[in-house]
Amino acid sequence: MSRILVVEDEAHLAEGLRFNLEEEGYRVEVVDTGEAALVLFEPGTVPFDLLILDVMLPGMDGFAVMSELRRRGQFIPTLMLTARGHADDVLKGFEAGADDYLPKPFELAILYARIHGLLRRRAWIAASIQPAPAPAPQPQDSFTFAGGSIHFDRQELHVGERVFPLTLMEANLLRYLAEREGKPVSRKAMLEEVWGLHEDTDTRAIDNFIVRLRRYIEPEPAQPRYLRTVRGVGYRFVANPEAG
Repeated sequence: MSRILVVEDEAHLAEGLRFNLEEEGYRVEVVDTGEAALVLFEPGTVPFDLLILDVMLPGMDGFAVMSELRRRGQFIPTLMLTARGHADDVLKGFEAGADDYLPKPFELAILYARIHGLLRRRAWIAASIQPAPAPAPQPQDSFTFAGGSIHFDRQELHVGERVFPLTLMEANLLRYLAEREGKPVSRKAMLEEVWGLHEDTDTRAIDNFIVRLRRYIEPEPAQPRYLRTVRGVGYRFVANPEAG
C-alpha cells in the first residue's frame, strides 16, 4: 500500500484529499506547512512513495520545499498543486524539481491518473534497480550518445563515471530532443508538447532547463557539443558531434 504525503494548508481541500485517497486504498498523511513536511523527510523517518505539494503555503512555499528536498537528494515523485492559469507556477515547480503539476480546481479522475502514473514510474525504477527472479526480457528504454547514455526508465543520465538523477520533466525534455536527434526543435514546441503549456508562456524557462542539462552533459557547458542552440528557433540534440 503506497504512502502519500499531502502538504496543503486549506483544511477542507486537505481533508477531502485524505478521504478520497484513503478510499482508493492509499495511506495518507496530511500537514499544512512546508516546514512540517520537511521534518517528515529527516533521516530515520518512514519513507513516503508520493508527495502532493501545494504551491501556496504559509511560511516556506511549495517551491522552497521542493528545492530543499532535491538538495537533500530526496527524489520522491512529486505532484504540485498550482493556481489555475498560473503558468509561472508550473515552470517554477519544474525548475525546483517537481515531476508533474495539477491546476486547481481539478477533477478526482485526473488526480488519480496523475498519481497512478507517478507511482507506476516509481515502481519501474525500483524494479530496474532490484533484480527480480527470472525476469522476462524487456526492451531497454535508453538513448546512447557519444558523451554517455540516458536511461529514461530509471531517470538517470550517465556521463563517464558520473550518474545524474533526473527529474521526470528533465527526462521528458531529453527524450523529446533525443527522439528528434539532429533536428531543430523550437522552444514553443517543447513548452506545449513536453509540459502541456499552451498559453503565451515565457520561453526562458526552457533556456534555464537547457543550461542545467548542459552542466550534466557537456564537458564544457559554455561551448556545447551535444545540446546546441539554433539561433532564432530553439535547440537540437547532436548525438555524435564528430560525425558531422
